Amino acid sequence: MMGPAHSLSGAAAWLGVGAAAAGAGHAMPWPVLVVGALICAGAALAPDLDHKSATISRAFGPVSKGVCEVVDKLSYTVYKATKGPGDPRRTGGHRTLTHTWLWAVLIGGGCSLAAITLGRWAVLAILFVHLVLAVEGLLWRAARVSSDVLVWLLGATSAWILAGVLDEPGNGSTWLFSEPGMEYLWLGLPIVLGALVHDIGDALTVSGCPILWPLPIGRKRWYPLGPPKAMRFRAGSWVEIKVLMPVFMVLGGIGGIAALNLG
Repeated sequence: MMGPAHSLSGAAAWLGVGAAAAGAGHAMPWPVLVVGALICAGAALAPDLDHKSATISRAFGPVSKGVCEVVDKLSYTVYKATKGPGDPRRTGGHRTLTHTWLWAVLIGGGCSLAAITLGRWAVLAILFVHLVLAVEGLLWRAARVSSDVLVWLLGATSAWILAGVLDEPGNGSTWLFSEPGMEYLWLGLPIVLGALVHDIGDALTVSGCPILWPLPIGRKRWYPLGPPKAMRFRAGSWVEIKVLMPVFMVLGGIGGIAALNLG
């Protein structure tokens, strides 16, 4: 899928989790619901770090372009080193390493670890990166015609304000993990979810997605999971734009309302 659809699906997924958490007795304070949805929307772009032309490659100028080139080469190297006898030859690393459950867990776990060990500046960095990505995904038309610096300033300002809101007692820094020293441990959850939602979205397209790597399926270690080919669509097609994106918006709205009402 394309960047806007990925971001919408990420936000909708977190709002749905908010509704489920409220129903299970772990209601999210509204700042956690809002910030988590924005982080998840941004994280839903992150697996495309292996694609030099993806939305994320433009988000931070030369820095993100350079990171994408490095990740593409790393992913390709890992693919060549681990591919099974049934896996095809490739010329690049797109939709390999960063499109797996293992990558999602490692990135989310790393962010949680950074948040609880490094404190406020790590939290601000995590918020800044994902808020900029959320703007690039959810407000992509405005982001394309705006200055990158303005988008970065918006991300930095929003990160500072939202971190301050979350720090207020009862606003969510200790949501789900209330033990001393575990503030913001939950930050990794929307990051993991966003990456997995991205992978599921890509699995619906023609090429599929190797979400289960490194678990082998048949003769393939990079098996491209997906529905029957007749049910798949091409990225950027009318199915994505006219069907899935409106569905994500409706489901996100329902999830958000349910989360707030049940909470």
